[in-house]
Amino acid sequence: MRTGFLTIYWRDMLRFVRFRTLLFASLVQPALWLAFFGIAMSNNFERLTSTLPVDPNVRTVGYLTFIGAGVIAMTTLFTSLFGGTVLLFDKNWGLMRETLSSPIPRIHVIIGIGLSGMTKSFIQAAVIMGFGLLLGVQFFEGYTPMQIAYSLIGIMVFVGTFSLGFLFLSAAIAITMESPEGMQAVITLLTMPFFFTSNALYPVNSFPPLLRALSIINPLTHLVSGIRYFAIGSDFSAIGIRYTYTPEQIFISYLALLAFAGIMFLIARWRFSKVTVT
Repeated sequence: MRTGFLTIYWRDMLRFVRFRTLLFASLVQPALWLAFFGIAMSNNFERLTSTLPVDPNVRTVGYLTFIGAGVIAMTTLFTSLFGGTVLLFDKNWGLMRETLSSPIPRIHVIIGIGLSGMTKSFIQAAVIMGFGLLLGVQFFEGYTPMQIAYSLIGIMVFVGTFSLGFLFLSAAIAITMESPEGMQAVITLLTMPFFFTSNALYPVNSFPPLLRALSIINPLTHLVSGIRYFAIGSDFSAIGIRYTYTPEQIFISYLALLAFAGIMFLIARWRFSKVTVT
């Protein structure tokens, strides 16, 4: 019973690996998104900002590098929000009834799904970073091997914490919904505000006051800031705007992600304690 969550974890990971189409699509789609959208938008932004003054004392990166962190965050968001769908299918196929009636504590189901989704996010983040470097994304430029290792750990800590929060949210939604169509509608409704009020694709400095306030409390904004801090640096310029991050700011961003994950875990645990599957 103590390792019940490992059973849930391995079952979901085996399903992820054995479904070759799902595995291929989940790894290739974000890389293609970075390639086509990133390169196209990079050319446009660089043409628009070519006449802006450049500070010689600050490192300047292209839009492709700027958006690289956003694509990692975007992929983590989508993967995590849809990660709980497996619970809905289990419920509709009767497998969830068997799981909940077994000696495994219900909290182990939440933890197992969370860990498997977090592992998938790690794999996708690594693939995107590797593919981005091949495309010319300027991650870890000038870093020593030790700094690269430290930065990779930092990125994965941020990605893992963020993904857990949204996986717990997805699990709470899945155990509540009755149909895949209803869950997809709810997730789509949630995805748009999180994605477009973040700093994933563009700076938030020019946002209206309301959207700027939403971006500050948006977990996706904190994830993107953390990735850029570790992958690009604490002081750089992109699309004509200078970005500076202090260790204190990044620590606060991580605490925000940790708090979000904790709240979502409590919500998921509450929903699982109330659910009755027949």
